[in-house]
Order: sequence, then structure tokens, then C-alpha cells
Amino acid sequence: MHAPSTRATAWLLVALAAASGFIDVICLTRLNGYFASVITGNLVHFGHALATANARSLAGAVVAVGGYAVGVAAATVPLRHTPPGWNRRTAVVTSAEAALLLGFTVGWLACSARPGYGFGLVLLAMAAVSSGIQSVITVATGIRGASTTYLTGSLTELVRRRVVDPHRFADVGGVGRLAGLVVGAVLGTVLLRTAPSWASVPAAVLVVVVIAFAISLTQRARTAAGRSQPR
Repeated sequence: MHAPSTRATAWLLVALAAASGFIDVICLTRLNGYFASVITGNLVHFGHALATANARSLAGAVVAVGGYAVGVAAATVPLRHTPPGWNRRTAVVTSAEAALLLGFTVGWLACSARPGYGFGLVLLAMAAVSSGIQSVITVATGIRGASTTYLTGSLTELVRRRVVDPHRFADVGGVGRLAGLVVGAVLGTVLLRTAPSWASVPAAVLVVVVIAFAISLTQRARTAAGRSQPR
């Protein structure tokens, strides 16, 4: 199997985490207060909506949580028998995520960043499905404990490792993903204030760039492996 190195893959995951930051800040602030990927927060909203009998909020929770689950299931089916690492199937599944984000961007531009309640639910569904797909892609890369959407576990592991062994170097990949998410959220917020219609564009671009780089790195690895074969 000719896949990008673990270090290269770790950087690709940082880019995906940044894409999550862009999308989640849009969903949180402009799409009924729900996240595309943070299911813990969405379930809390769901419980609150049930307790208060808020039908509109309840619909948002169902769309956000259900969409994420659909994305996880849809990405798991083609990748369940695939060995860890980047390969053609991973590229195809990531392309599906990119298509959803591009569709989200087209819809966001079409409504001039001001979706009504109904169309907002459609956009939220697209974002949630794409986040579910991205979560499976991240797991499929084979990097243990890596996540680019839900990062509570990443922060927990970073702190735990530091306390258990203060002299051990931190997980650079984990730090990078956390930083990527924050940077994406910061830049997404800036765009929402200065050029709201374009706020989702970077997320789609980042995923497309990840696909392009991953394919390029895979081809390089294949070429290098071919040159090292005895003649």
C-alpha cells in the first residue's frame, strides 16, 4: 500500500480540522445555534428542546444529530473493509464530503448568508452529513486517537499525557488539530462579519486541497516504491 507518511497525513488532518472550524462557527451562529459536528452540545440542545417543547429547536437537533449519523454511516460502508491509510476509496469518500461542502457554499451564496428557518435546516443537514463523513475519514487514516471534528478527546489525551509524563513531547498532531479548529473558527467569524456570503468557501477549498495533496503524496510514494524495487 502506497500511502502518505504519518507526518504528512497529520498535516492533512490539521487542514480538515480548520475546515470544521469554519463550518461549525457558521452553523452555531447562523443556523439555529447547532453545531455540524459537536454532537455532545447538540444533544444538550436536544434535551433542552424536549423539556421546553420548542418544536423549532427540536427540529434543528434532529437534523444536526441525524445528519451527522447519516454521514458516519454513508462513509463507513465503502471504507469498512479498507486497510488504514489513504487510498482510492478514501479519496472518493472525501470527494463526497467536498461535494456537500460545495453544495453548502452554493446555497449559502444563493441566500446571501441569510437563510430562513427552513433553508437553514437544509444547510445544517448538509454540514452535519459532511462532518460525519469527515469523522470517518479521519479514523480511516489510521492515526490513533486522531479527530478533526470532536476534539474533547484530543484535548483530554494531550493533558493526560503531559501529566503522566511531563518530559514527553506533546502530540504535535493533536496540538495542530486543536489549533487548526480554533484558527478556522476565528477566520470564519471574521469572514461572517466582513464578507458573510464567502464564509463557507474556505472550508470547501481546504477539503479539495486535502484531496489534491493526498493524491499527490500517494503518487509520490508509489513512484518512490517503484524506484526502490530491484531490477
